[in-house]
Amino acid sequence: MAKNILVCDDAAFMRMMIKDILTKNGYNVAGEAENGAKAVEKYKELTPDLVLMDITMPEMDGLQALKEIKKLDGNAKIIMCSAMGQQAMVIESIQNGAKDFIVKPFQAERVLEAVKKVVG
Repeated sequence: MAKNILVCDDAAFMRMMIKDILTKNGYNVAGEAENGAKAVEKYKELTPDLVLMDITMPEMDGLQALKEIKKLDGNAKIIMCSAMGQQAMVIESIQNGAKDFIVKPFQAERVLEAVKKVVG
């Protein structure tokens, strides 16, 4: 059965890129969110198998959204994405329950490797 994935990024072209990589490899993109607040709403609505979340977003950043989703569902599987390569944010994400971290610009193999590792 295809895994349902929620893609959260404030850049529409990034969401499109990720969606493309995932759908070509048999995953189902259940929903998209352009900021952390929407990501939390969508998570409640869709309860996806996995969330791919950008760290830097308007309204509510990915780190805050990660914490909120983890409060709702302690078993939530979340992979963080960021272009900044900031070590502190990576560490903070992992400490707050993120399962993995992908650095932009995305390499399809790396995205798929992270997704497979987390949801199979």
